[in-house]
Amino acid sequence: MLSTDSAAVTGVDDSGQGFIPLSDDELLAHAERVNGKVVVITGAANGIGRQTAARFASAGAKIVIGDVDVPGAERAVTEIRASGGEAACIRCDVTIWEDQLGLFDLAIRTFGSVDIVVANAGVGELYNFTEVKFNPNGKPKRPSMLPIEINFVGVIYTIQLAQHYLLVGASTNDPFKSIIVLGSMASWIGNNLIPVYVTTKHGVLGLVRSLDPMLSAQGIKIAIICPFFAETAIIRNILPSLYRLTAAGIRFTAVSRITAAILYAASISNERSGSAYLLLDDGPVFQVSREEFKVGVYQKVDERANSYFRPLTGLAYISKVTEDVVGVVGVTSISAISAVAVAMAYTAWFRRNR
Repeated sequence: MLSTDSAAVTGVDDSGQGFIPLSDDELLAHAERVNGKVVVITGAANGIGRQTAARFASAGAKIVIGDVDVPGAERAVTEIRASGGEAACIRCDVTIWEDQLGLFDLAIRTFGSVDIVVANAGVGELYNFTEVKFNPNGKPKRPSMLPIEINFVGVIYTIQLAQHYLLVGASTNDPFKSIIVLGSMASWIGNNLIPVYVTTKHGVLGLVRSLDPMLSAQGIKIAIICPFFAETAIIRNILPSLYRLTAAGIRFTAVSRITAAILYAASISNERSGSAYLLLDDGPVFQVSREEFKVGVYQKVDERANSYFRPLTGLAYISKVTEDVVGVVGVTSISAISAVAVAMAYTAWFRRNR
């Protein structure tokens, strides 16, 4: 069981009605409600999406996966079926409208309805925005818009289609029509290393806030899940070593808790529509009601999520930094000590000057 000791959580006043800590047990309290429901998930061939698909399938849901990684999606479907579940998949580039149409049509053809939609597909920032590159003619080169296209335009497509397909064949009082959007702590705070990614995640938070009243009127609840750093392929394989060294010592959010938060958001009553679920570190999930999306919550989030920028000392911190640095640079003994010293000096400089 993951630690959820609220007394150990510092930097956030969780006494308010709109900023509620949720234990792991609470997150799974209503899992049986998704039994037999049809869940459409984008980007579920790997990472958080794949584990989310497995989480819903273990609770009895029927899974439909859309991903550009067809072999990965097929492996996910095979694993679900091997465990006694029902699943299907299709190649889907979320930036292509027709691909997303095909994903939702597959769900209707295979299972007859759509009950829950998880807009999970996303990508990190794969270039340095502050570095202007040039074409052979000496003119500045157009920057990649892939994060915008996947993380924002793709989510808009998913939600636009969801509001139609969730109501196909739905009864008038079905409480299980849900849209869950994967945001980030970057939805709430800035980061000068990944400004375009931050922009996309601010955008999806604004989208959820704006659409909630209209969707709620149709009986569809919407929520956004906002994890901090999580141990995913983006962190392990994509981010450059320098950026990963900057994160040395940070308490990562467990992917299993992220998937549990997604399940919780999909399975609770419609009165919680419009909520955000903040996973600020390795502590509990905080549910923030739509009424509390205001300055006070931004202050609480800033205190908690940016706490690691304060000076940190102690053997536990040094041990965690050493573990993280060795994992990045792959060295031991004297070289490791030197790498740790350099990393700690760099992170101290970065956190003073951010």
